[in-house]
Amino acid sequence: MSFLTTERDGAILILTMNQPETRNALTGNTAVDEFMQACDAIRRDTSVRAVIITGTGPVFSSGGNVKDMQRFFGSTLSPEVIREEYRNGIQRIPKALYHLDVPTICAINGPAIGAGLDLTCMCDIRIASENATFAESFVKVGIVPGDGGAWLLPRAVGMSKAAEMAFTGEALNAQQALACGLVSRVVPAEALMAEARALAAKIAANPGGVLRMTKRLLREGQNSTLESLLEMSAGYQAIAHKTADHEEAVRAFIEKRAPKFS
Repeated sequence: MSFLTTERDGAILILTMNQPETRNALTGNTAVDEFMQACDAIRRDTSVRAVIITGTGPVFSSGGNVKDMQRFFGSTLSPEVIREEYRNGIQRIPKALYHLDVPTICAINGPAIGAGLDLTCMCDIRIASENATFAESFVKVGIVPGDGGAWLLPRAVGMSKAAEMAFTGEALNAQQALACGLVSRVVPAEALMAEARALAAKIAANPGGVLRMTKRLLREGQNSTLESLLEMSAGYQAIAHKTADHEEAVRAFIEKRAPKFS
């Protein structure tokens, strides 16, 4: 059974984690390979303008499969081998998903635990069901964030809150997540996907090439100097000014009509 199911709605692609029997765990299955394949397809398909990621069942994702971790007990696997397993396994997801050029919305239907929480932080926008909870809970099972959470979470909630979450492993409810900026809105459970689809539609109504360049600038701005970002922005702007979508947008604005983008 596939881990991800896909649905196409015009320029919107919906990726749904569909192994509720494992609480949509991200390890011990084909999740990594399927996320990689999906990200590669999205990168190649310039008609995709927005992506929604969600889960089936009562849990968004439990992160790593804790039962699967028992194989490390007393085994002959060396630390070097385990390190390579992380590098060639779950660590491939943040490299692919976080750097995806298409805007991503995470529709969090239930608990997002450990790597499941970190998966939400790889997305641009997070919308939570009122049933959602969030825990950076690695310390509770005696391990560290192995999937980039120590880099992702502080960028979502700030260093102080990220440290509190990582050091205690305690969960936040949806309203607490909203208060600290981890999510941008909390909605009733039955309205979650409708809200995510409506937001994705607003995003997808804009020119695809400009959306991808805008996201790239936002990502680069988190790590570069202002001068470097200004140079990159100037180059992207030069490209944008020469697109048919820019010409259509300007003409539509002047003519007081809705634009029709290619």
